[in-house]
Formats: sequence, C-alpha cells, structure tokens
Amino acid sequence: MKAINLTQKHQLINKHWHPHQIARVDDMQVLLAKIQGEFVWHSHEEEDELFQVLKGTLYMQFRDRTVTVKEGELIVVPKGVEHCPATKNNEEVQLLLFEKSSTSHTGNIKDERTQTHYPKI
Repeated sequence: MKAINLTQKHQLINKHWHPHQIARVDDMQVLLAKIQGEFVWHSHEEEDELFQVLKGTLYMQFRDRTVTVKEGELIVVPKGVEHCPATKNNEEVQLLLFEKSSTSHTGNIKDERTQTHYPKI
C-alpha cells in the first residue's frame, strides 16, 4: 500500500480517450483519463460509471440535457443511460473514473476509440 499521486500519473498519459488503470477496489477499477472533444454516444447495460473531474470542465451529454461537471465535481451515470462525454473549445480535461472491471469502454458500440485493455500505470 502506498499513496498514488494523480498529477504524476496523469503526466504518463499521452493519448486522449484511453483510460489507464491506477488501482483496483474489489471488482472495481480506478482509472485516469485525458479527454478532448466529443466521445461516442453509448450506454452500459449492467454498470454504473463515476466520472470525477480533476482538471477542466466535462460536459456530460444525455439525450434530453447536458450536465456541466466542473473541476472538483463528479457525476454518476446510471447503468442503461445513454451518454456522451465531451469538452468544449479544445480543452483537455483530466478525469478519474470508477467503474466495474467488466465495464466496456464504449458499451455495446464499437468505435475506432474503443479500448479493450486498460494499461496499468
């Protein structure tokens, strides 16, 4: 057991939309990611997702509204809810994600950014 420096870990990530695993908690994984622009619309039928904004502003789009999530805030997307994370004005946003190990990066959608393996850093 040791402390994990999130700033140092984020410096190791050099690609947007590619989460990296920093820890496991039972059957859950703790991920860090850098995002920029708009992702892909998707949902996770069996898993909730927690997004915490460490730097920047996240715009979590839902089909009926967009929720602004600012630095120091988090949002939980319930299982089965279609969503599309995004940033504005070319801003890079740094996130901490908490989700089940079984969670697929883009749900049941296959996209060029779909990631099937989360590297450990």
